[in-house]
Amino acid sequence: MALKIRKNLSPAPPNECPLSKCMEVLRGAWTPNIIWNLSGGPRRFSELRVDIPKVSAKVLTTRLRDLEAKGVVLREVKPTSPPSVEYSLTDLGQQLIPAIDAIAAVGHKLKERAAAQECTKGRGRRVAAE
Repeated sequence: MALKIRKNLSPAPPNECPLSKCMEVLRGAWTPNIIWNLSGGPRRFSELRVDIPKVSAKVLTTRLRDLEAKGVVLREVKPTSPPSVEYSLTDLGQQLIPAIDAIAAVGHKLKERAAAQECTKGRGRRVAAE
C-alpha cells in the first residue's frame, strides 16, 4: 500500500524562489572559487589562473562572462600599455561571500566527519585482525 503524501508545511515560495535565483548564480564548476578569490580585491585574468590552477582558460572566461552578465562581477579595462583587464566583485557579489563562507564551513565539518569515520573504520579492522 502506498504511503499518503503529506502536506508541505513550508511557506510557499514567491513567483521566483530567491534560493533558486541565488543557486543559479553559484552554479557551475569553479564559480564559487572565482567569487572567493575576488573577495580580496580586483584580480587580473592571469592572476585568477594562478589562484585557481586547475581551471582551464576557457572555463574561467565563460564563468567570468556569466558572472558579469548577472551583475556579480565587474570587468574593467585599465588604460595601460598594453591594456589590462581587472575583475572585481560588485556589491551584489560581495553579498555572496558570507553564503560561500558558510558553505565552506559546512564542507570542513563534512571532511572532519568523513575523516573520523575512516579512522573509526581503521580501528575496527585492526581490532578484528588482532
